[in-house]
Amino acid sequence: MVATLLHEIPLQGGDVTDGVVRVGDTVRRPASSSTPAVHALLRHLEAAGFAGAPRVVGMDGLGREILTYVPGSTGLRLESVSEEALAGLAVLVREYHDATAGFPLTLEGWEGGSNDDKSPEIIGHCDLTPENVVFREGQPVALIDFDLARPTTRLFDIVTTLRHWAPIADPVDRPPLLRNLDVGARLRLFCDAYGVHPRDRRRLLDLARTRFHRSYGAMRTRAATGGNWAKMWAGGAGQRIRRAAAWLDVHEDELYAHLV
Repeated sequence: MVATLLHEIPLQGGDVTDGVVRVGDTVRRPASSSTPAVHALLRHLEAAGFAGAPRVVGMDGLGREILTYVPGSTGLRLESVSEEALAGLAVLVREYHDATAGFPLTLEGWEGGSNDDKSPEIIGHCDLTPENVVFREGQPVALIDFDLARPTTRLFDIVTTLRHWAPIADPVDRPPLLRNLDVGARLRLFCDAYGVHPRDRRRLLDLARTRFHRSYGAMRTRAATGGNWAKMWAGGAGQRIRRAAAWLDVHEDELYAHLV
């Protein structure tokens, strides 16, 4: 056990889960209440032939989940914010959604969070921040960290993704590489590459607004339990959500024109 610990390399980037380490070609992560559901999903994706997610290895002697390590880079880089990268992400998300077909859409066992009012269609990742997308040679190749996955609609998971990658956010809160991009054009590019139905394009901004309202409440509730959720809330997460919603209200017409 000592030899194993000496070779543990801490992995940084996520906001919620501490204690994630790399050991050789595997990743060890603290287990949570959603771990059994996540492992069942990852095994389903493997059986479906979806290559863009880690594989389940098992559990270690410390009660941590063991997943395969996906080589590549995460986070925002010049190549990861290109139009080609955004289109590639849309295709990867579509392939992931399609691969969840046939997986049970029951709500039990998942972490939970804000959601669409429509009946679930797929298991959404629901947390595709730049830290949770693995890139190689400027193209997204895998999705990681499925802790917040849950049954939802395709459009809701698309909205959660575009929140970070368009991004649907007040410029003051955007990372420098995303600050001056044409958000409307990026919304359309993603929808075109994914193949979002015109009916859903007309609903996208309304659902984004609904998500802002509900995610604010969900995050505030989680923050009350302490831990990293409380740190995120204390760091201004709630205010960023409010500013994003206000920015969307001001720019809705021009964004809508790109979508339809």
